[in-house]
Amino acid sequence: MDLKNVLIPSMPLFALPLAVASCQSEKEAHTDEPLNIVYIMTDDHTGQMMSCYDTRYMHTPNLDRIARDGVRFTNSFVANSLSGPSRACMLTGKHSHANGFTDNTACVFDGDQPTFPKYLQKAGYQTALFGKWHLGSMPQGFDRWEILPGQGYYYNPDFIHENGDTITEHGYLTNIITDKSIDWLENGRDPEKPFCLLIHHKAIHRNWMADTADLYLYEDKTFPLPGNFYDDYAGRQAASEQEMSIIKDMDMIYDLKMDRPGEDSRLKEMYRYFCSRMDSAQRAAWDAFYDPIIEDFYSQNLQGKELAEWKFQRYMRDYMKTVKSLDDNVGRVLDYLEQKGLLDNTLVVYTSDQGFYMGEHGWFDKRFMYEESFRTPLIMRMPDGYDRRGDITQMVQNIDYAPTFMEIAGVEIPEDIQGVSLLPLLKGEDPEDWRNSLYYHFYEYPAEHSVKRHYGVRNDRYKLIHFYNDIDQWELYDLQADPNEMRNVYGQPGMEKVTSDMMKELKGLQEQYDDPIRHQFPLE
Repeated sequence: MDLKNVLIPSMPLFALPLAVASCQSEKEAHTDEPLNIVYIMTDDHTGQMMSCYDTRYMHTPNLDRIARDGVRFTNSFVANSLSGPSRACMLTGKHSHANGFTDNTACVFDGDQPTFPKYLQKAGYQTALFGKWHLGSMPQGFDRWEILPGQGYYYNPDFIHENGDTITEHGYLTNIITDKSIDWLENGRDPEKPFCLLIHHKAIHRNWMADTADLYLYEDKTFPLPGNFYDDYAGRQAASEQEMSIIKDMDMIYDLKMDRPGEDSRLKEMYRYFCSRMDSAQRAAWDAFYDPIIEDFYSQNLQGKELAEWKFQRYMRDYMKTVKSLDDNVGRVLDYLEQKGLLDNTLVVYTSDQGFYMGEHGWFDKRFMYEESFRTPLIMRMPDGYDRRGDITQMVQNIDYAPTFMEIAGVEIPEDIQGVSLLPLLKGEDPEDWRNSLYYHFYEYPAEHSVKRHYGVRNDRYKLIHFYNDIDQWELYDLQADPNEMRNVYGQPGMEKVTSDMMKELKGLQEQYDDPIRHQFPLE
């Protein structure tokens, strides 16, 4: 991501809605009680598509509310840029090799292992989870849960309940998950006990099916192509062999909804099944919007760059519409907490399971250790007693969430947790011994999108990556001189000391986290 095009304000300039007066006495009464936690996580939401991080594309007023009333982490990263592994890292506070869930294709999460919801339960917290789980096994450590089978469906989705029943709900998924979460806050918990609520949305996951209420939004917008949209991947073998190109791999029917009789694509049947779940009114609204676009698209017979750039524009619009519903529903949660006098005694966290490519390098999806998918947004609305506001610039990772929530709940953090609590940063402290680098490891290959297995290290300026398995390639980037990661300088004259220093840092992190990959590829 070219940071020259990204607005990074210290504090967004929006007016703060005043809390209703009737809530004042209740808020004052519970100031000294344990903090509640509302953790909102989306899927594949990237900072480029949040106006508190980036103003180029869309406005997200409710997400901006969280950042404005709290903190925005400007160097927030994941440990493994993939949905299930990222969720396992978040729950356990451990890297993928340590929690056992390395990839989505072959792993089932061991629910018997310690997780932060279990620790919070023992500390007297009520815990609940609604929405996407995507870990194979059933949730443990929650007093109440309802989860989506697999990825779930945007329209009229199924939910697995605690008793094992699978029930189809009517409506649009993002709204339904929010309804369930607010209903539990209102009717399902003991108001005398602290709570931790996990709201896990499917949005903004592929294939970006917007709510019918939002279909006509953003159609008048034309988005600038990223400067490296036509990346030729020179000097980067793994990047050249991926299968997540908007130009080559984005499906015309499944992803872009250009379905009509006689047209074919690899994923057309899946798209048609998704549409078949709609009721007659939903389908009528869907067809009324897309049919004219389909007719116009096929009449143009676009080729080459015109087709590639048409696909990019369609992708951006569909993605944004899905974000719009998400932002609206975040606002519903914030409004509820405020109306009930809970907002000032609750830590509200918003993040995603990883970042996403919005045309950078010509891509959609994630997986790579490159910045757009390695980074993930992280904003927190701060409760009373926490005066920190604005940006937190220290490097943080999703393995840090579990120890943070545990420390907030007064739980002693076990020695085997690999993340570190963010509480000192939230209190405005600047620890001298804070980490100077981050470790990353991606495992899912061969698999969808064909991103090679790789691990690496990033500090505040450089990034070193090793792609392995069916290749053996190293990449080194100077993020100061080359923020878009277009020039692999590994092995270039003058980079010997940087390479040596980064190798030492990588070796140290692999030893610190006890990643067994170090035995397969020992570093000198």
